Amino acid sequence: MEQSKVVSPAEWLAARKELLKKEKEFTRLRDQLSQQRREMPWEKVEKAYVFDGPHGKETLADLFGGRSQLIVYHFMFGPDWKEGCRAARSFPIISTPALCTWRRETSA
Repeated sequence: MEQSKVVSPAEWLAARKELLKKEKEFTRLRDQLSQQRREMPWEKVEKAYVFDGPHGKETLADLFGGRSQLIVYHFMFGPDWKEGCRAARSFPIISTPALCTWRRETSA
């Protein structure tokens, strides 16, 4: 690893101010992109999806559990596999507490 350049406090402050300008521009661009993503149209789901759930067969609407959002986690498990994909197993299924998702009208 290359050692960082050591500079005077004045040089560091000037470099930090330049970096801060770039960071602020990045934040503005990310905010614009996020807004554009939120404004994307929704796609109507017309197919009658049915899943094997904890209570038997469940429709896509059932999985929402009466809430407005659903967190979906794709876990790869082949029909002849003895265990699931290692990379998929290492991913945390829910990174926020259940109460937090419940308050946000989200099922997981």
